[in-house]
Amino acid sequence: MAFETRFTRTFGIEHPIVQGGMMWVGRAALAAAVSNAGGLGMVTALTQPDPDALRREIKSCQELTDKPFGVNLTILPSIDPPPYAAYRQAIIDSGVRIVETAGSEPREHVEHFKSHGIKVIHKCTAVRHALSAERMGVDAVSIDGFECAGHPGEEDIPGLIMIPAAADKLSIPMLASGGFGDGRGLAAALVLGAEGINMGTRFCATVEAPLHQNFKQHMVDSDERSTDIIFRTYRNSARVSRNAISQEVLSIEGQGRPFADVAHLVKGARGLEGLISGNTDHGIWTAGQVMGLIHDIPTVAELMARIVADAEAIFTRRISGMLS
Repeated sequence: MAFETRFTRTFGIEHPIVQGGMMWVGRAALAAAVSNAGGLGMVTALTQPDPDALRREIKSCQELTDKPFGVNLTILPSIDPPPYAAYRQAIIDSGVRIVETAGSEPREHVEHFKSHGIKVIHKCTAVRHALSAERMGVDAVSIDGFECAGHPGEEDIPGLIMIPAAADKLSIPMLASGGFGDGRGLAAALVLGAEGINMGTRFCATVEAPLHQNFKQHMVDSDERSTDIIFRTYRNSARVSRNAISQEVLSIEGQGRPFADVAHLVKGARGLEGLISGNTDHGIWTAGQVMGLIHDIPTVAELMARIVADAEAIFTRRISGMLS
């Protein structure tokens, strides 16, 4: 069975399940596996060191799937920002038809992509930001609740409130993001008014995810309490897997010390070293509270089939059985 929603119709996919655009993880093999299983895979632009490398990664994904996939371009404040315009052009030149934008000030990017006929999903952490993106002309939004990995915003609104609050005000399709990892989550998101779900952490614990096995097993062994919110005192909150580094960062923050005092602990290169070596305590790495719902490391196809089948069973058997 397939769940047909406005999102699946708009983006030409079978199942309303999207892979999050995760730094270091959103590579061709994983994105293609998600798309081949009927979802929407995402290649992460800034995982690639330069625009030419992104072109090669997109080409690899095109060779692995003939199904729709997208590219994530995240725009974040930076002292030395990457060449966003060049990455954007690489996406356009490669014939990509779907882009996920995230971060601040996306208008320039959204307008450029839309002028080339590219469908845009914008990821955000507040209803007001979703409405702003809708006015900007995006085709869909993905809205993160407080449970999510990465940056949940500063307002601590969980998905149970955020999703219906956004559904009440948006006219474009919306994906629910943050805390989703099984059929119960998909069913709940659809009931709350979303047109599908976005999953990041759950796709990290799959066979195809380009992560060291130690990280995948760590997610299986963890529970819903196994994350930390760091950078809150710097107004840039981030949810990461709890480890020695995240605890050290929190200790430094608790002393009121500046970001410069934690910068060496949280730099991306250090996190990547850990992902490659398998040392889960080497750097910070993002993970959501959904770790409490991860109990195995299936293939992407197995995971997707299970989620859809379980969601179907909830609607056709469990809920219908409650009606009199």
